[in-house]
Amino acid sequence: MTTLIDMFRALADPTRLRIARLARNMELTVGELAHVLDQSQPRVSRHVRILAEADLIDRRKEGSWVFVRFADGELAASAGAMLAHEGDPEGDVARLEAVRADRVAAAEDYFAQHASNWDRLRMLHVSDNEVETAIQDMLAQRPLGALMDIGTGTGRMLELLAPKARSAIGIDRSAEMLRAARGKLEAAGLGHCPVRQGDMFALPARDASVNTIVLHQVLHFAHRPELAIAEAARVLAPGGRLLVADFAPHDHEELRRDHAHARLGFADDAVNEWMAQAGLIANVPEHLEGKLTVTIWLGEKPALEAEKAA
Repeated sequence: MTTLIDMFRALADPTRLRIARLARNMELTVGELAHVLDQSQPRVSRHVRILAEADLIDRRKEGSWVFVRFADGELAASAGAMLAHEGDPEGDVARLEAVRADRVAAAEDYFAQHASNWDRLRMLHVSDNEVETAIQDMLAQRPLGALMDIGTGTGRMLELLAPKARSAIGIDRSAEMLRAARGKLEAAGLGHCPVRQGDMFALPARDASVNTIVLHQVLHFAHRPELAIAEAARVLAPGGRLLVADFAPHDHEELRRDHAHARLGFADDAVNEWMAQAGLIANVPEHLEGKLTVTIWLGEKPALEAEKAA
């Protein structure tokens, strides 16, 4: 168990104190930390390891990158309160603006390169605004609580819903997409909203730990969509909701050929059955008609008996 002595030993080094202060401001790669501190990556990595062993820093590997963020425990919270009074004598926090600017620029470049493909897909279905309004309306009945966006892509659902959630996290398999999402979220003032590399079939979350899950235009990439719904249901807390927005059945084979769609849309009966098998109660879906009809399904995990009585 980490003690106060361990914490103070970890923070006794000036470089580790700077790293902890930076990690309180935003999640950073070890490379970004090295750039801000003007130190070598191996040296920064050693300091990060010591802070992690003291439970002050969380490390997470994503491809060849290692991300660093301030930990969530009680001891870390106490250390964070002290760091808040420490100021920024080296000017490190000010240099973080250059990191934010680089992320935003990288995201804008990514969007510019892929804009033509996205525009062609958008022409096939109803407007994004119509879909997003319907999603917000369907989820507006009660607080979002802890939100998870599976297959977050460029982070649009987080941008739309995270400001209304108690906490929010995005999950995606693609490191390239996650880099674009981070830039977009930084530009939207949501840099505190984490995104993680992960798989829809093995979510990096505990059982019953999330209140609202969104699968927006993701399920058609799944060869076993029923398993993705079952995995989402696993991490849903009692009373939690799973929203799936995807295409109704269609015959646009080019989406399978050119865009890796494993499924050409879904029938209501199929999605409702998968939700029922996962222990969810399916609501009446909403259909937004276009060349490709977009359907929004909502499933709810039954509340515990004690919660029902309350």
